[in-house]
Amino acid sequence: MLSEFELIARYFADPAQSTGAVGSGVVLGPGDDCAVLAPSPGSQLAVSVDTSLVEVHFPAAAPAVAIGHRALAVALSDLAAMGARARWCVMAISLPEADDAWLAGFAEGFHALCRVCGVTLVGGDVTRGPLSITVTVHGEFPAGQALTRGGGKAGDVLVVTGALGGGRGGLEAWYAGARELDDPLLAAYLLPQPRLAAGEALRQLAHSAIDISDGLLVDLEHLCSAAGLGAELDVAGLPLSAGLVARLGEAGAHEAALCGGDDYELLVSLPAARLETARQRLAALDVPLTAIGRLRRAPGIAGVDAGLLRNGWRHFPEGAT
Repeated sequence: MLSEFELIARYFADPAQSTGAVGSGVVLGPGDDCAVLAPSPGSQLAVSVDTSLVEVHFPAAAPAVAIGHRALAVALSDLAAMGARARWCVMAISLPEADDAWLAGFAEGFHALCRVCGVTLVGGDVTRGPLSITVTVHGEFPAGQALTRGGGKAGDVLVVTGALGGGRGGLEAWYAGARELDDPLLAAYLLPQPRLAAGEALRQLAHSAIDISDGLLVDLEHLCSAAGLGAELDVAGLPLSAGLVARLGEAGAHEAALCGGDDYELLVSLPAARLETARQRLAALDVPLTAIGRLRRAPGIAGVDAGLLRNGWRHFPEGAT
């Protein structure tokens, strides 16, 4: 049985991301009581934390490599929404047992995404208990340039990156017995891709942004509330994930895109005059950008069946006991 420190050394100390690596900004990494980090000159820090629970955010039987990837990806998505460059992360994980094969897969998925996104794991904690993974991410942007939820203006075009509904579609595919990660819907659910490069590309073009984790409508409500505005949506123009209509039908696919959550795309508002520039920048990253509506002064969200407006994900729904 590995000790806690042996487990950390074997699975979570990545030699490729060691203290002092060029450009890492890591003055002191894992092994001491705290990490010591050096942000880039003239930058401000963005910090966010996300917890992933077994059978709440992912199935217990999901591949360990996907669980590792997903736990980091959903946390990094918040940095993407701020237009931040991802730099560092810390992870606290509780494990029911120290299963070598599972840990190897988990670490593979986690470290692979770290390398893709330029993130260094600089510390954390390992305990015994029900499977739970908490990841805190740190990013940076030039001082004063944070992309926030509250900057939207009436008349802004609402745009989304990528496609919607894949998170819900992938969960339905899992329930139906799909297990291969080359299934595009299952991959969308278990292997979401944080839109970090897109967030940076849009930072100086957009007025506001949020990542779509709880469902388009719920997250649009957050964006509108922060700006004191309403919105009008073109539901027919929503970009749907490949294979979604075939699995859920036309109506089910649109409901998944509006309410399903777990898409981790970006919902952004920007002036109409900047839309083409934004599309060109994201095309260079091979990321589609679709206009789906506008912000408006009148409150509420128009263009959507009122019955759908409360169907997004909420951990503590009103009236629950």
